[in-house]
Amino acid sequence: MRFKFPIHRKIKSFFVLSLALFLGFGFALAQKTTKRITSPMPESLDERIKKEIAGFQGSVYIYAKNIDNGKTYELRADERVRTASTIKLPIMVEVFAQVAEGKLKWDEKFVLKNKISGSGILGEFTEGTELDLKTLVNLMIVVSDNTATNMILDRITTDAVNERMEKLGFQHIRSLRKIGGGGEAKIIDEGTNRLFGIGVATMREMGRLLEMIERKEIISKEACKEMIEILRRQQYTDGLGRGLLETTPIASKSGTLDRLRSDVGIIYTRKGRIVMAITVDDMPFVDYSFENPGLKLIWRLSQILQEGLK
Repeated sequence: MRFKFPIHRKIKSFFVLSLALFLGFGFALAQKTTKRITSPMPESLDERIKKEIAGFQGSVYIYAKNIDNGKTYELRADERVRTASTIKLPIMVEVFAQVAEGKLKWDEKFVLKNKISGSGILGEFTEGTELDLKTLVNLMIVVSDNTATNMILDRITTDAVNERMEKLGFQHIRSLRKIGGGGEAKIIDEGTNRLFGIGVATMREMGRLLEMIERKEIISKEACKEMIEILRRQQYTDGLGRGLLETTPIASKSGTLDRLRSDVGIIYTRKGRIVMAITVDDMPFVDYSFENPGLKLIWRLSQILQEGLK
């Protein structure tokens, strides 16, 4: 015997089945869509920095600040490090201060003697050549001239530089001696100071000194403006300044030793003026080429910091 279901029951059954299929398909589609649009959380600035330095053979010290929005990043920023030639920045500050106080004059003449090796161009000049103070300061910063630096320190002394830094509130930035020896500061034998060579500082204090100059908070507005102009003519920009567009100015001072690279500067980005002070030390081998791993690391860290502090 065959039973016939009423037509309305067939329609009802078909409707229920269709609805179930539709809801099931919609749920599956929703699940699939949800999976497709889900993405991992973006890495924090600290995570990006730590990942970048994870495989680096050496010690890394960083202080960075966007002085227009206040964002900062720091890594071992309060540990004392060897300055190498970045100590020439506070030496320049002392020269400008003494000129402002009338103790020095820009046209004061210096006689070239006791030339030393290393960075700079005065080693190619004839001893006995006369140079004025303004020329020596420019050479000390723009081409990191070692002989010019020593000639300046002979005139102003390392102790005067240190007293100035103390007055400005810096407890760690210290000029310890001339390049190659001599002109030792009174504090040279305190603690472990001799281990730091020509100078010692922390990345936070170097960054803060740059910020004070940029904000025109020391000596005079005119002096700060001129110091920034000199720093912007820097010729050694293989670290912080590597790969920067011509439309992105940088005012900086670098430092180099066998196993150390350091760079302190201000990068003028569209999202703000970013002060950076980075030192890498204890590299396992000596490499004075453009491809030095410390230089390349400073460059990559600079890019990450520019992005992360905007």
